[in-house]
Order: sequence, then structure tokens, then C-alpha cells
Amino acid sequence: GPAGHRMYRTGDVVRWTAAGTLEFLGRADDQVKLRGFRVEPGEAEAVLARHPEVAQAAVVVREDRPGVKQLVAYVVSDAGPETLRAFLAGVLPDYLVPSAIVALERIPVSANGKLDRRALPAPAAGPAEHVEPSTDTERALAAIWAEVLGTDRIGAEDSFFALGGDSLKSLHIAAKASALFAVRVTPADVLTSRTIAGLAGTVEELILGELESLASDQESR
Repeated sequence: GPAGHRMYRTGDVVRWTAAGTLEFLGRADDQVKLRGFRVEPGEAEAVLARHPEVAQAAVVVREDRPGVKQLVAYVVSDAGPETLRAFLAGVLPDYLVPSAIVALERIPVSANGKLDRRALPAPAAGPAEHVEPSTDTERALAAIWAEVLGTDRIGAEDSFFALGGDSLKSLHIAAKASALFAVRVTPADVLTSRTIAGLAGTVEELILGELESLASDQESR
């Protein structure tokens, strides 16, 4: 790895060899069952550390809401979270892409040089202000999200991942939205839109496309 890149793990699990390669000395307790997959946070961490604009990275599994575990990355980086998420998504399966990426001035370490997990801030659960869903489409989608994600107060700008969303839940949301709006909403639409407001825009475009094709069918008859 490039000089000056350091990685902090939850234990002494990775070391740079003299040849400059990463050697995993993974402990069994570093593996976590998350969303039905066996997840090794160090894999996401190693990929993040390869990004040229990341000086330090730490990836941990957090459970800030009881029963809702999520993979969170902490980075010292000039690159924005969306840039880093896209970089990770190009390399890793989606269950290994952290649902939140938090930028820090430095990664906190304890006196013995280990990652200080308790000093890592909880990721924000979305924007500070709650934005009430304002259109019929947004309200209908918020009701679907509430049902699938098991939470009742969903804002138009809240992140799907921060609310505990994952690829399995995106399947359920896509199926319910497709049935309700009579258009084909895909799980990818849910994952890439990321918010109710974003998904509402996608759904409205799909409805518009459907209406236009119906109109052209009528004309061609």
C-alpha cells in the first residue's frame, strides 16, 4: 500500500508484510452475521484503504437501534461518502458496502494503539430535520417503507440504509410499490434512489412512461 496509509482494526488482525502486501490474520470473532451473510468488516476496510484519497479507514458493525445491525465505515478522506460508496460498490457485494460512511478528522485509537470503538460516533440516521412526505406518491411510498422497515416516522429525505434497509427489504418494497402503482419498480430503483423523495421521482417517471406508451398505442390503432 502507499506510504502513510495506516489501518486500524478491532484487533491485531491485519499487518503489512515486508513485501508491502496485506496479510489477514483474521480472528473468528471479527466475522459477523449481518442480513443473513457472513461479513468480515476487514474486507470492506481493506478496499477502502486502497482508495487514493483515503488516509485512514475503519469499518465496524454497529447496533445503535436494538436489532438493527449495520456496517459503518469511518474514514479520514477528502473524497465524499457517495464517491467512496460508489468505489466500494464497484468491488464488493452489496451486503459488504457500509450503509453509512462517516468522515472523521482522525480515527480514534486507545493508548495501546488499537481502534477505540467507543469513541466512534454513531452515524446520523439521516438529515437533522425531519422532512414530511409532501406528495401522494411520497406518502404512499412512506407507508410501504414503514411496513417493510418496521418504523413509523419516515421522512422524505431519510436514507434507506440508515433506516435498516438492505437488498432483501428492497425486494419487498419494490414488489409492493409495483403492485400499488401498476408499474415495474425494481429493487435497484429502491437501492439507488436511497430516499422516499428520490424513489417518488422514479415512480412518477415510470407512471408517465406508462401513460405515454398507452397514449401512443391508442393513436396507432
